[in-house]
Amino acid sequence: MSTTTVTEYLAGLDEPLREVAAKLRPVIEAALPGATGVVWHGHPVWGRGDRPGRDPVCLVKAYPAYLTFGLWHGQQVDDPSGRLLPGARSMASVKLRSADEIDPALFGDWLRQAYAREVAA
Repeated sequence: MSTTTVTEYLAGLDEPLREVAAKLRPVIEAALPGATGVVWHGHPVWGRGDRPGRDPVCLVKAYPAYLTFGLWHGQQVDDPSGRLLPGARSMASVKLRSADEIDPALFGDWLRQAYAREVAA
């Protein structure tokens, strides 16, 4: 899938992943006002200001059976749910197979914490 915008990437997903993305994107944008979303390394990334690739906060990446929602400083995020799984460096992510798996309040909290970590980094 070769896309140039976040909207094109998300619109090009098959169901049910398109539905997951449709529920996730407004959660990201509400929690990160002023953050810019771009397609970077083939998938959407939201980051600070006009440099999302240089100051990334979160990503959305589609796989055949799930959508990964990842946070660059996710391992430093307080996650009482235990849903964030550690990844490389300080990243953490959650695999989403249906829109019902998105808790807007929980995900918004993760995003605000990850943004604060990015600003402090």
